[in-house]
Amino acid sequence: MRYQLTVTPEMSGRTVSDILRQNGWSRRQITALKRTENGILLDGEHARTVDICYLDQIITLERTDEKFPDPNPELFAEILYEDEHYIVFDKPSGMPTHESHRHRGDALSNVFAAHCKGLTFRSINRLDRETSGCVLVAKDAHAALSAANTVKKIYCGICEGIPDQKEGRIEAPIARENGSVITRCVRLDGKPSTTLYKVVQNNNENALCDFELLTGRTHQIRVHMSYIGHVLAGDSLYGKKEQNRPLALCCREISFRSGDKQVICNSNLIPVL
Repeated sequence: MRYQLTVTPEMSGRTVSDILRQNGWSRRQITALKRTENGILLDGEHARTVDICYLDQIITLERTDEKFPDPNPELFAEILYEDEHYIVFDKPSGMPTHESHRHRGDALSNVFAAHCKGLTFRSINRLDRETSGCVLVAKDAHAALSAANTVKKIYCGICEGIPDQKEGRIEAPIARENGSVITRCVRLDGKPSTTLYKVVQNNNENALCDFELLTGRTHQIRVHMSYIGHVLAGDSLYGKKEQNRPLALCCREISFRSGDKQVICNSNLIPVL
């Protein structure tokens, strides 16, 4: 993956290392660039990290990824956005984000590998297998680091029953259920967890809600909605075991910065009342 930086007036007179650090490259990443043949070039010539840069010079960085998932061209997830450094997929329900010992070759990472051959899969946000919607993937380590603090997500889901308050804040600590690897629960010794919800519409039986996570715990929305008595439709883990419909939870919107551009993507898999 190739990156280019043009030296601005603010950067002029500083070292390559200082400029890279200023633009979000970590010490570890800079060390990897130094060890890569032609990893750092200044106006097309080999450069050291201590070299001084001047106005309008061009720093070129070359990174190679060493590990990547196997491609599976038979899998499909819609691409909502793509540029040189990022790609946003609309992940369907039932597809894991990453491979695991129980899921090999059927994950979003395998879709990415088929589309972006030879690149490491770096998802900025990770959705449960049952949750659909927007997943942002960075095509290189620097892009992943740059996007991490700019990402904002809005989830939506259908809950059973209608919350008494149209808007609410759920603050309840979440812990791993005793004896379970997967299930979480609300417990006093759990990690602080906060979910904001807003009822968007209802049909007198169920409600479609938007959710914003102020913390990022496993199954947070599912656990919190079950805790207040409004389990998500299709949630057989925290609701009725015999549920046979897909989990009605979706990351409906994701926004982030790509360079000087603000990108907003919306899912086409939003559950319908």
